Amino acid sequence: MKITVVGTGYVGLVSGACLAEMGHHVICVDTDQSKIDMLKQGGIPIYEYGLEGLVVENIKQKRLEFTTEIADGVAHGEIIFIAVGTPPDEDGSADLKYVLQAADSIGQSMQNYRVVVTKSTVPVGTAEKVRGALRAALDKRNSGLEFSVASNPEFLKEGAAVEDFMKPDRIVIGTDDERAKALLTKLYAPFNRNHERVIFMDIPSAELTKYAANSMLATKISFMNEIANLAELLGADIESVRKGIGSDPRIGYHFIYPGCGYGGSCFPKDVQALTKTAAANGYEMRILNAVEAVNDDQKYKPVEKLISELGDDLSGRTIALWGLAFKPDTDDMREAPSRIVIKDLLSRGAKIAAFDPVAFEEAERLFAGEQNIEFFHNDPYSVLKGADALVVVTEWKMFRGVQLSRVSAEMKGNLIIDGRNIFNPQTVRKHGMIYHGIGRA
Repeated sequence: MKITVVGTGYVGLVSGACLAEMGHHVICVDTDQSKIDMLKQGGIPIYEYGLEGLVVENIKQKRLEFTTEIADGVAHGEIIFIAVGTPPDEDGSADLKYVLQAADSIGQSMQNYRVVVTKSTVPVGTAEKVRGALRAALDKRNSGLEFSVASNPEFLKEGAAVEDFMKPDRIVIGTDDERAKALLTKLYAPFNRNHERVIFMDIPSAELTKYAANSMLATKISFMNEIANLAELLGADIESVRKGIGSDPRIGYHFIYPGCGYGGSCFPKDVQALTKTAAANGYEMRILNAVEAVNDDQKYKPVEKLISELGDDLSGRTIALWGLAFKPDTDDMREAPSRIVIKDLLSRGAKIAAFDPVAFEEAERLFAGEQNIEFFHNDPYSVLKGADALVVVTEWKMFRGVQLSRVSAEMKGNLIIDGRNIFNPQTVRKHGMIYHGIGRA
């Protein structure tokens, strides 16, 4: 099939490359000329495992193309995905200006029937706004062209997005149109050879499903962090509690790992957007308000534990930081706990040596001009020399296998603040170090 994807950010690029890999002919459209030039050369503007090879191969096979010309994309694709950004507005609600601009541009260029699909995470009611923008653009041209609108939210985890797209748990599609349903069924047929993964529903339900899914996962994280904080006060070990409740199949082990809070481009934004949507409809999301409040507080826990040992004034202290990305296997630092930790440490006079194998460049951009922080990416041990304490913020796999004897030998101090509970407290203490985790007895 001929497919067009408007937007070459995280969702658009992964979707376009994966659909091309399944044999479809895909054109990705973006207004950023420098990004399109990079993509045409086989480069990618984001870090995502497996994506670069997919882009390069499908460009080579002529199944994947890139352009800045929206008219070319609209002429090409019988299905057009809108996958542009929906950044949070000042009040926390999703900003739909790029979605509606894309819809207007599509409407200005349409010459034949098209299915226009919102792939971006958008509030309930957005598809109707897209429908209105398309119709308004066509009316300006005195065109009575028919079109369909559908919702097809993505459920991709950063760091595993390619695998998630190629082997989806479910494919949610909201549509009120049999013609659109037939085309989207054909599009996703290659993903259904093992068993049917497509779930059709009405458009508002599809839009709400994405927000509900991310908000549920965020709720599990904040709930577990609350239990971890209580465990510390009661002398319980959250790791034992986690195993005890995770063994119940009604709960499961996913997303019940306590730590220093969630971040990224999805959970914080989607929780806020859903609470704003509810408020606009006269309903207060009390649970989600608490989820957000707990998460905001949790990001300060590493420094709280640090100053309980070293004092409020960290002038003259050097703190080693392991992890900058909001999660492993990505360079994304949006809403990352590390940003709160860094700002808090700097405000107390500390010097910071921070390591991340991927996100160091993004960190350098975010903290450009800051004199008291240095970033490293080759060797996690390189930040330990002369450090009074080590703070673990991101649970990169490489940290699990480090030699604690070497960690102890390299550091000037002997304090480890484990914001992700990757170390065994007893093992750390056997090496003569002071250990503070999240909810660890």
